[in-house]
Amino acid sequence: MSTARTALETEEHQALRAAVAALGKRYGRDYMTTVIREGKHTDELWAEAAKLGYLGVNLPEEYGGGGGGMAELSIVLEELGAAGSPLLMMIVSPAICGMVIARFGTEEQKRTWLPGLADGSLTMAFGITEPDAGSNSHRITTTARRDGDDWVLTGRKVFVSGVDIADATLIVGRTEDARSGKLKPCLFIVPRDAPGFGRNQIDMELHAPEKQFELVLDDVRLPADALVGDEDAGLLQLFAGLNPERIMTAAFGIGMGRFALSRAVEYARTRQVWKDPIGAHQAIAHPLATAHIDLELSRLMMQKAARLYDEGDDIGAGEAANMAKYAAGEACVKAVDQAVHTLGGNGLTREYGLASLITASRVARIAPVSREMILNYVSHQSLGLPKSY
Repeated sequence: MSTARTALETEEHQALRAAVAALGKRYGRDYMTTVIREGKHTDELWAEAAKLGYLGVNLPEEYGGGGGGMAELSIVLEELGAAGSPLLMMIVSPAICGMVIARFGTEEQKRTWLPGLADGSLTMAFGITEPDAGSNSHRITTTARRDGDDWVLTGRKVFVSGVDIADATLIVGRTEDARSGKLKPCLFIVPRDAPGFGRNQIDMELHAPEKQFELVLDDVRLPADALVGDEDAGLLQLFAGLNPERIMTAAFGIGMGRFALSRAVEYARTRQVWKDPIGAHQAIAHPLATAHIDLELSRLMMQKAARLYDEGDDIGAGEAANMAKYAAGEACVKAVDQAVHTLGGNGLTREYGLASLITASRVARIAPVSREMILNYVSHQSLGLPKSY
């Protein structure tokens, strides 16, 4: 399938894209469906991607990473997704947690976590969403209070990915500002075996190697150095993690959409009902062409967001990352829907591997922030319209 995706990329980015695509092709959708069916994790692909330096491509070289940024890491996830084998934990572990620690962590935290996150030997989950707050950081009720030199965390989190395989979870809590008395967000590294740190798996209709969990923090006692960065800069640090999350979710959606579209195009080229292949008919061809256009446009905004983030423009990156995530989520859902429709009854069979994407594609539209909340962000921040809340 012809694509113009490399036109704006450096030779290094094009080479990375080709290399990751080759890795993804060796695993592919059959690998992913087998892992899911057998209730396993993507350990083999994760380990090989790590060994080749792809998981830590965005992390600093002095801590074992590739010295790149979100531009490179988003390429990795997109190409794995386009091959049918995306690694969801890439969004969480090297992107959110890795970037937050690399930018704001203490030297000890960087030495402890970044080499392992880069080489895949350590994995970190991210807990922000709460039952009654969603991702609204101003309504988070998980609190952290000082007790001598320690911190004590209490609260609940939901829809936390991969806690069962994570060595620690980066938890967003709120501490009381001594000057104003108001609560402010802060980030804490909570080891998986910390006393009082409990988890319950959520029964999901979504079939994926990465499981979802509800977390309960019942007076979890942490040392002072569990706090990441400056207590007074928590909001800045939080969004330094949320922007990569949105960029990587866009990559996740674009990759999935590309995979579905490639399957549909291949089918439309060869499936013959009357005289010509069905792809010769505009009722089939035009919707697929539209899906391709939407995915390409989404990638452009993702590339813009990644570049702004890598250049240190957090405000500009915030707007672009939200737009990229929105566009990619919509493009992904539409591409999957059109791909399944193109195959007709075959689109619902296990053989073609598209039906399961109907549910999976919704992830790009719903998580980590809904399209409606992104529209709120754009209407308020970009257009300057008043809030209704």
